[in-house]
Amino acid sequence: MSEPGSDTTQAHIRRAPRVAVFLVLGAVLGAVVAFVLTAVGHVSPRVGFGATWGYLCLLCVPAGLVVGAVVALVLDRVSRRRARLVTVEHATVEPGPDQPDPDERVE
Repeated sequence: MSEPGSDTTQAHIRRAPRVAVFLVLGAVLGAVVAFVLTAVGHVSPRVGFGATWGYLCLLCVPAGLVVGAVVALVLDRVSRRRARLVTVEHATVEPGPDQPDPDERVE
């Protein structure tokens, strides 16, 4: 089963969350919460709806980022516990006579 150009090693396989997705979703959730708080709460006619929403976004968006990061870290910790150990084989493939060399540049 083992060929001259192959090597077998052990590797851990796990499904890790994409942290950037959780951060973006947390920021969007924070902006939505700020919008709902602005719509439900009292808005001063002197300041206006947009300025009040912008001010609340300054508070809610970073809070949403933190919540998204914490959720991503918790899911990452859970995925580490569910990691599996598998045997992987690294094989080196030589190009055949009719196949171009992948390292050569074709112009």
